[in-house]
Amino acid sequence: MDQATQTPQATPSAAPATAGTKSVGVAYLLWFFFGFLGVHQFYLGKTGRGVSYIFTLGWVGIGLLIDLFTLPSQVRKANGEQ
Repeated sequence: MDQATQTPQATPSAAPATAGTKSVGVAYLLWFFFGFLGVHQFYLGKTGRGVSYIFTLGWVGIGLLIDLFTLPSQVRKANGEQ
């Protein structure tokens, strides 16, 4: 059989197309359990904000309260959506 007429087969090691997308559910779980350490900020790729959360325990709770309401928009921004 000619190589040009064969259909390519998917390899099991191929990463899915949505491998780089962040989940709102995962972000909220990280916020709930490890929010004071900024783990949800690290998850979203905001390293500087995550480090500041570590040293201030989530900006003394005010940053955590803000994130409670703005986390879905932060996830959309991290995924490249508007």
